[in-house]
Amino acid sequence: MPPAAERRTFRRRLLAWYRRNGRDLPWRRAADPYEILVSEVMLQQTQVDRVLPKYEEWLRKYPTLEALAGAPAEDVVRTWYPLGYNIRPRRLHSIAREAVARYGGELPRDEDTLLSFKGIGRYTAGAIRSFAFGERAAILDTNVARVLFRVFVGRGDPKAHAMRQRLWALSRGLLPRRQVFDFNQALMDFGATLCTARNPGCASCPMAASCAWIARNPETARL
Repeated sequence: MPPAAERRTFRRRLLAWYRRNGRDLPWRRAADPYEILVSEVMLQQTQVDRVLPKYEEWLRKYPTLEALAGAPAEDVVRTWYPLGYNIRPRRLHSIAREAVARYGGELPRDEDTLLSFKGIGRYTAGAIRSFAFGERAAILDTNVARVLFRVFVGRGDPKAHAMRQRLWALSRGLLPRRQVFDFNQALMDFGATLCTARNPGCASCPMAASCAWIARNPETARL
């Protein structure tokens, strides 16, 4: 785990960057855990610009877990088109039906119960707890993992199991006491728009001076 001072600096710089550059996305204004769930499932392996119109359409047609649970499965899959990966609407439908049957039409907030739903993994459970319930929960999607790997590690295989566990530990250890919602959203935006997989914006990166990846790849980072 990085020293406390290094963690504080990272948080401060990331939140300052987010205040200037954070994206205005409709699910960031949502208060309903169901709306957060829909956005997180739609965003799995799908770019934001493709999700935006479908997200609005979906919530008009299925505004609640009860509405989704009562819809025919075939209709749910048709509504999902053209996002692809059609196991996702089926899983979302299954989550809605289970939530209605077992939890009074509400998503539970504790991690173990969320993870018991087929289709809710460790990242999605953390996102729901953080974004819908304001809890101090870590997240680690592809973008977040890339940011943490580059800034704090810089070498090795980011997809290796041991490395993923290390990155999860980093994500938990970096969480601030307050502003968890903004911090986690900032991590995702930072990876999606600046610390990208290809052609990252290292020249304008607020983490450049302390980034382990830049230190080990100075020529690549200047391209």
